[in-house]
Amino acid sequence: MSTNQRTNREIGYQIGFANSEFGEQLRALRHGKGFSLSELASRVGCAPSYLSAIECGKKATPADAIIIRLESELDAPKGMLLSLAQWEQTPGPIRADYRTLQEKDESARDLARLLTRSAQQGQSLDDLFASGILQRAIDRVDPNESDQSSNGAMRVRLNHQVPLINKVTAGYPADFTDLDYPARVADEYIRTPDLNDPDAFAARVVGDSMHPNYQEGDIVVFSPAKSIVSGADCFVRFERDAESTFKRVYFETNEDGDEMIRIQPINNAYPPKTVPREEIAGLYAGVSVIRSIG
Repeated sequence: MSTNQRTNREIGYQIGFANSEFGEQLRALRHGKGFSLSELASRVGCAPSYLSAIECGKKATPADAIIIRLESELDAPKGMLLSLAQWEQTPGPIRADYRTLQEKDESARDLARLLTRSAQQGQSLDDLFASGILQRAIDRVDPNESDQSSNGAMRVRLNHQVPLINKVTAGYPADFTDLDYPARVADEYIRTPDLNDPDAFAARVVGDSMHPNYQEGDIVVFSPAKSIVSGADCFVRFERDAESTFKRVYFETNEDGDEMIRIQPINNAYPPKTVPREEIAGLYAGVSVIRSIG
């Protein structure tokens, strides 16, 4: 198939619309339609030499009115050339920062897929460390996210990206699911630059039993590495049915000397509940809260 016979869509895939300069796009589309410079210039109302200078990168992108006519004559997707022209007019440092963010975002997704796949295949993080695969994936996200511990072993800090795993009820315990993801893997992440706990996670608050300190929709970050003291606000997981809740907890003993945990709502409209320690599968202290304004 000759170039002239290719569709605009095929040419777009060939050169990559998102990464090409305006002039290169214009030339590729013109060739795709089989137009000469003179023919296209006549159709849009400008000089052939002007179009040639644009295609060669010797002239700035044309006015919006000409770009719109070019899109029409070349059967380009509406707004495609206009968006590219606006991108070229964006200052270079801003474009560089944007491309860096795009690359990091894709690298973070690659890292999440790697961890998910290794967990599904039963491969441990130690194996990934030893192979060097995990370290290379982390370095693509951020070269500063790893260092050497005192004994020479590789220590990886994933503290900046905390998985938002699901919702936690700030009322009576409700069913909780981590969507069957392995640790530190989720569909959504939040940034917590001051937290140094690779096992940290976050959950959205549902209900009003922790009002007024916490509101429905708040995102609370929990750190398994933080020591829990009586009176801490915790993510509580129960042994039965993997239920969970978000409450203030107090450590007590009953008349027989058995260890008990009082699960205390902040909202006085809800009564506390005291359970034996063995009914609790896990307690994770809250370390920060993220709240939307408005």
